[in-house]
Amino acid sequence: MNGPLTIDIYSDVVCPWCYVGKRRLERALTHLPAVPTQITWRPFQLNPTMPAEGTERTAYLEAKFGSVDALRRLEEHVAAAGVSEGICFAFEKITTTPNTFLAHRLIWYAAQRGRQDAMVEALFKGYFEEGADIGSASVLSGLADAAGVEATGFLAAQEGMAEVKVEEAAGHRLGIRAVPYFVLNKGYGISGAQPVEVFVSVIEKIHAPQAENFVRRK
Repeated sequence: MNGPLTIDIYSDVVCPWCYVGKRRLERALTHLPAVPTQITWRPFQLNPTMPAEGTERTAYLEAKFGSVDALRRLEEHVAAAGVSEGICFAFEKITTTPNTFLAHRLIWYAAQRGRQDAMVEALFKGYFEEGADIGSASVLSGLADAAGVEATGFLAAQEGMAEVKVEEAAGHRLGIRAVPYFVLNKGYGISGAQPVEVFVSVIEKIHAPQAENFVRRK
C-alpha cells in the first residue's frame, strides 16, 4: 500500500455519536501504529434548515423524539457510551440546538492551517461538555483560540462557504444519510460509531497487500 490510509469523516458537531466515534477511531489507531493515516473531517448538517440563531434544545428534541422521556433515555444511553470513552457528556448544560454551518466553515478553515482535528475536538468538547453555543461567532472565536486558530476575521467574512457546500454535497452523492460515516481510501465505508475492534478489523483488511473491497455498515 502506497501512502497513508486516508480517512474522511463525515460528521456534525451536534452529533453525540460522532464524538464517541472520534474516540473509538483514535483508540483503534493506537492498536495499528504501523499504519500511517491522513484524517480529514467533512461537513454533514443534521439540521440544515435550522434558523441561524438556533432553537431551544429541549423543545426541539422533544418534538423530534416524541417525548421528554424518550429524549432522556437516549441521553442516558449516549452518556453511558461516553463514560467508556472518557467523554463527560453534560446534556443539562446545553440550552440551544445551533445551526452548525458556521462551525463547519471554521473546521474547514482550521484544516487550511493544519489544526483541523484540534478544532473538531474543541467544538465537541465545548458543545457536549460545556454547553457552548457553537452557532455563535463569538463563542466559535473563543473555541478557535483554544485550538490554536485565530479566526475572528474569518468568522466575520464569507470565506469557505462555497467549499463547505461542495464538500457536503459530495457526502450526499455518496449516499450518506446518517453520521458519523467514515470513508477509508475513498472506497471503504464504516457507518456509525462502531466498536474499536470493527475499526481495527476493517483497517487491517484495507492495509493488507491483497486488500479486497470491504464495506462494513452499522
